[in-house]
Amino acid sequence: MTETAGVLDATVAFLRRYVVLSAEQADALALWTFHTWALEATDVTPYVHVSSPEKRSGKTRLLEVLALLVRAPLPSANISDAALFRAIEAKAPTLLFDEVDSIFGPKTRDREDLRGLLNAGHRRGTPALRMGGAKMTELQEFATFSAKVLAGIGKLPDTIADRSIPVRLKRRKAGEPVERFRHRDSQADAEPLRQALESLAAHHVPELAEARPRLPDELGDRAQDSWEPLLAIAELASDEWPARARSAAIVLSGDEEAVDDTLGVRLLADIQAAFSANGDRLSTAMLLDALKTDDEAPWADWHGNGLSAKRLADLLRPYGIKSRTIRLSDGSTPKGFRLEQFKDTFERYLSPVDTPSSRHSDTTRMSTGVAPILKTPQEANAAGEKQAAKPHGNSDVADVAGDDAADERRGRNDCAPEDVAERLLVRHADTAEGTATVSGVPRLSAKEREALKLEVDAAARRKLEEPEPVEPGFFDEDEPPYEVPLGDRRRGARWPEDAA
Repeated sequence: MTETAGVLDATVAFLRRYVVLSAEQADALALWTFHTWALEATDVTPYVHVSSPEKRSGKTRLLEVLALLVRAPLPSANISDAALFRAIEAKAPTLLFDEVDSIFGPKTRDREDLRGLLNAGHRRGTPALRMGGAKMTELQEFATFSAKVLAGIGKLPDTIADRSIPVRLKRRKAGEPVERFRHRDSQADAEPLRQALESLAAHHVPELAEARPRLPDELGDRAQDSWEPLLAIAELASDEWPARARSAAIVLSGDEEAVDDTLGVRLLADIQAAFSANGDRLSTAMLLDALKTDDEAPWADWHGNGLSAKRLADLLRPYGIKSRTIRLSDGSTPKGFRLEQFKDTFERYLSPVDTPSSRHSDTTRMSTGVAPILKTPQEANAAGEKQAAKPHGNSDVADVAGDDAADERRGRNDCAPEDVAERLLVRHADTAEGTATVSGVPRLSAKEREALKLEVDAAARRKLEEPEPVEPGFFDEDEPPYEVPLGDRRRGARWPEDAA
């Protein structure tokens, strides 16, 4: 066993004499204690956030024990913000904040300077600028970089939580005995260990400054930055410590991103689940219904009334996602979303998951392309299945709608009139919302769009009510006659004799 590993083991044992800690918590705190003595070796220092759901869980006791081991401990319970800035500038102490929830409460605007110090103080080279001097006319620069422990009930602001290693304590059970902490006796026991930490850290600062430890892939970028100096110490100690340190990092910080997701990330995850369950096109109403089915999600009772379409739009706006006119399988064209609008955002903000394949190919309109020459009923069926599986070739509905104007200008008549009107309706609806522009085609007013929609609905009803006439098509002597509907011919189907 190396000397560094022995000192780290002794630190773990000393901490667990007085506080109930898990193995991962104790290992992380031992590495961080060593780190306070080797602060010159790194440009980043992780905060330690000691929290608990209730009082009397050991937070204050842990601060008292750490104060016996860390470099230049400075309890901050009774110190002004101005004195704190000057103390960091002069001594770079290890700050021990107790009852930190009082700093970030809703009625603590008078602690803005302290919150600014905590936001900036995790990285070297981010000073605080203040006006000072005899007449408060001099611009003064104060260092903010120092090791810090933040203890309190509840959560930290996201900007500070991202820079912290969480240590969540629980109230001690009757079967978890710890030694009574008597400061005088405990200080005497801790002094040899404190001296060993100081001596070893000073000796290894140059080596730690050059270290580039392997970082666990399970951690996010911020967590990797926080854990890097601790993992460097673990690799210096060798023996079991590199594995122990990586295990502690993954257990304590590996799932922090999932636990402390912002509301926007939670919304994206729930939208991804809605698409997975319902297909690649969802109207706004369908999406809201899907979000509200999860009883544990906040959307069903959002502000007492449930998440509304307007609030959904507000939450998605920072990600550049807006609703647009879509076509559903029932032929309706409501406002909604397509999966492709979210793919890039899902990849950037959510953990990698399989996205649902397109399930709503039947929601697009009938093909307007030219059908292949029909040779036999079997070939016709195969061609029909292939065409039904991909009715628009490589184009989406919006792309096909954009091609209609070009077809119209070239004088082609490959489409039935009702199909042309139907697609123009979708195109103009998109144009009115700013999602499509088609040169040469005037933008329809709301009244004109409504009239066109009524015309399309009437054409669709006529098509359903009146059976389509048929003519005999090509057939073999041994096969029954295969009939091609006139409607298919009108949409561009060709007869065998036309190809001759």
